[in-house]
Amino acid sequence: MRFVPVNCVREGMKLGKTLLGENGQVLLSQGVVLKGYYIEKIKQIGYNGIYIEDEITDNIYVTGIISDSLKIKTVKNLKEFFSSAHRDSNSLEYENVQKSVEMIVDEILENKNLMVNMVDLKVFDNYTFYHSVNVAVLSIVIGVGLGLSRQKLYELGLAALLHDIGKVFIPKEVLNKGERLNKEELDIIKQHTQIGYDYLKKKYDVPVLAYLGALQHHERYDGEGYPNKLAKDKISLYGRIISVSDVYDALTSDRPYRPALSPSEGMEYILGGGGTMFDPEIVEIFSKKVAPYPAGTKVRLSNGLTAMVMQNFEDACIRPLVKVIEKDDSWELDLRDRQCYSITIEDIAKTG
Repeated sequence: MRFVPVNCVREGMKLGKTLLGENGQVLLSQGVVLKGYYIEKIKQIGYNGIYIEDEITDNIYVTGIISDSLKIKTVKNLKEFFSSAHRDSNSLEYENVQKSVEMIVDEILENKNLMVNMVDLKVFDNYTFYHSVNVAVLSIVIGVGLGLSRQKLYELGLAALLHDIGKVFIPKEVLNKGERLNKEELDIIKQHTQIGYDYLKKKYDVPVLAYLGALQHHERYDGEGYPNKLAKDKISLYGRIISVSDVYDALTSDRPYRPALSPSEGMEYILGGGGTMFDPEIVEIFSKKVAPYPAGTKVRLSNGLTAMVMQNFEDACIRPLVKVIEKDDSWELDLRDRQCYSITIEDIAKTG
């Protein structure tokens, strides 16, 4: 199967992965042949693309780091928790969030040798909640790479999932503004880290490192972040991890004021920020765990050929196994092989 951006989806294509709705219901089953009204529905829901099946890519398998059903359930639980934040008691909603984090940790530990396919994490245009789930997944994966215990992974995942809880208390006209914010509005937005920290610390029995992670996810490794301009190891480990995950997912998401960067462009930004914005050790782990060219995506090679990414490797993230597609012929290339050293991936192809 291969990933096709939603604007390149055409009638007659065969769906490669079942599509779920916001409540986890099946919208379209794997194998269905797409019709015009199906495609319009996919666009309305907010999918940024879909996986399709065809003969050329029938031996390319794409496996998510967590299941779609768990992702959707976590988003639902997080929505309910955020919406109940102004109530005196929302202990049930908080317990559901905790259970979601435990389930995410368990699924990732079962699949700890997989690289994260960020295309597979982009589902609905419901930014705040899906962003938080994506950040939690990325952060836990980094934590696995650092060798953290299951308990530490849970604390990290909880901090990452709730890192933006302070935005519940930011005026909606500022939070949902459909264009770039002015300085005054930015100053208001920046308050969300301290507000979220105070809220979690006051209302819940949250591990100390977890709410510190929520407080510090906008601190920078060079001391130029906020709210306290902390630097290097003065920033908690969870804060340093969530910072990388938060920025990467934000860059690779469509926003009202700019289109999403590709996974490879987002990776370049993170790598370029190692030692200034981000902890270089965490950046190194991140680069081994997140695929800049996700499986099932079409890429342009430096020799002018087009290929599909079939498999990624932690020790060579920019040199995956690809299937070259040339007219009626196709063949595999392992870009790690010595005879392929002169061939590089130039970019993700923008067409389906």
